[in-house]
Amino acid sequence: MKKIVGKVHLWLGLTSGLVVFIISVTGCLLAFEWEIRSLFSRDYFHITPQANVQPLPPTVLKEIAEKQFPGIAANGINYGGKDYSTVVQFYGGDPEYYYQVFLNPYTGEVLKVWDSKEDFFRIILEGHFYLWLPHHIGQPVVAYATLIFFVMLVTGMVLWWPKNKAARKQRFSIKWDAKWRRLNYDLHNVLGFYAMIVALVLVITGLVWGFEWWSNSLYYVTTGGKSLSDAVYPVSDTTAQQRPYTLQQATDLAWQKVRQKAPAGTGMSVYFGEGTQGTISVSINHRPGTYYKTDNYQFDQYTLQPLEAKGVYAGKYEDKGAGDKFRRMNYDVHTGAVWGLAGKILMFCASLICASLPVTGVYIWWGRRKKKPVAQKKKLQQKVAVAS
Repeated sequence: MKKIVGKVHLWLGLTSGLVVFIISVTGCLLAFEWEIRSLFSRDYFHITPQANVQPLPPTVLKEIAEKQFPGIAANGINYGGKDYSTVVQFYGGDPEYYYQVFLNPYTGEVLKVWDSKEDFFRIILEGHFYLWLPHHIGQPVVAYATLIFFVMLVTGMVLWWPKNKAARKQRFSIKWDAKWRRLNYDLHNVLGFYAMIVALVLVITGLVWGFEWWSNSLYYVTTGGKSLSDAVYPVSDTTAQQRPYTLQQATDLAWQKVRQKAPAGTGMSVYFGEGTQGTISVSINHRPGTYYKTDNYQFDQYTLQPLEAKGVYAGKYEDKGAGDKFRRMNYDVHTGAVWGLAGKILMFCASLICASLPVTGVYIWWGRRKKKPVAQKKKLQQKVAVAS
């Protein structure tokens, strides 16, 4: 059985190794995206809060940002918190674009005009999700390579498990003073064992974006048998006879209304109603730098009446069940951000080990290929000596 598992492990590793290496290395960089941006982009990422000065309303900042891209309407705006700049977002397709304008929320000063095509982390993200290939090609390749890596982790555990207790003790430590071939073998097996649990978390959460059947199955298991339904968003009442607000007035009033509920230091997002039936969406982010702990509100763009959306991401975080909360956490669990800096360091180290496994694995295979002809030659010489 171990021989069969070994063959599966070998050939799956050879077919997926390069993709796993790229995914893992780019994942290491993305784990600290927030911290690196905060450190190297302070001139537009951070602002100095002004005492007793309220941030400008969303429609004012929207109008300032849209001057940077004449003819393109902004989709939403993110207030990052008291120490962070405000970001107005522009995105769409055909042709695809994604722009951001960083503003001082107190003065409206334009701090940075950002294009996703020129951003380092956006380029790294494209590699992580699509291998820098067209999305319809790269996404399935990454998904299947990740699924193969899941099988590799399981088969690797089977191969690692020793036959007796004496051998088991050695499998938990690296023999640093050994020759390079033995050291490489230990690096592959021992590091792979210690990183396996965290690597499985990376794989399980990553496959949520890879396969719909995996996403649905994981939700079914974590919710105790619930099916993952599509999000249902409300629409504004276009037949309302009384329309006391313009879209601009309703947007600012909705923001003010939700802002009164937001604790100090939290972030907020506003997404503008698009089209005649579009609603105004306002969110509170209780942990800036993460994405899961949000309260999401919908408002009619004509009457400002609260509306109810349905789905995993609709409504308040605290009102959700454990399974829905876990699904909201998926990205932040994947990056480790849900556990703060310690979680990011853990995921970084695990990703680094995952990147090393294809390299050390190929070296083990190559070393055995070179060793076989020598061993066969010795056996042949022994047979000749016995025969003579």
